[in-house]
Amino acid sequence: MKTRILVVEDDPMNAKLFQLILARKAGFEVVVTEDAAFVIEEVRSGRIALVIMDVWLSNSSYQGTPVDGLAITRLLKNDPQARHVPVVLATAHAMKGSREKFLADSGADDYVTKPILSADDLIERVRTLIGRGSHAAPPAAR
Repeated sequence: MKTRILVVEDDPMNAKLFQLILARKAGFEVVVTEDAAFVIEEVRSGRIALVIMDVWLSNSSYQGTPVDGLAITRLLKNDPQARHVPVVLATAHAMKGSREKFLADSGADDYVTKPILSADDLIERVRTLIGRGSHAAPPAAR
C-alpha cells in the first residue's frame, strides 16, 4: 500500500504540480481536495501520512464558516486524533517573516513556497517529516 499524502489546494495548476512531483517522481498516493471536512475526516482516519496545506484557500469552509489553510491546520493540530500527522504549509504569497508567523499561528511542521523550484527538495522534506512524524506543539488557543 502506498503512503498517502493529502494536498489541500484550490489552484488546479499547483495541485497538478504537487501530484506530478509526489506521485510520479516519489511514488506516493496523492489525494487533492479543498474540502475542510474531508481533510479532517481523512487525517483522523489514520489513512494520511502527511498534509500539504495551501495557506490561502479561497473556496473552503468548515461547519458553515469560511476557513483558510491556517485555520484548518489549527483544527488538525488541536485534534488528538489528527495532531500527529505532519502538515506542510504552502504559499505563493510569502513575505519576510511569513514563515515564522504562519508556523507559529498554525502549529504546522514545515513551510514551502510556491512555485516549487526543486522537486527533490520537496520530496526529501516530505520523506523526513513522514519518517519522524509530527513533533509540533499545538498552537495557542484563539
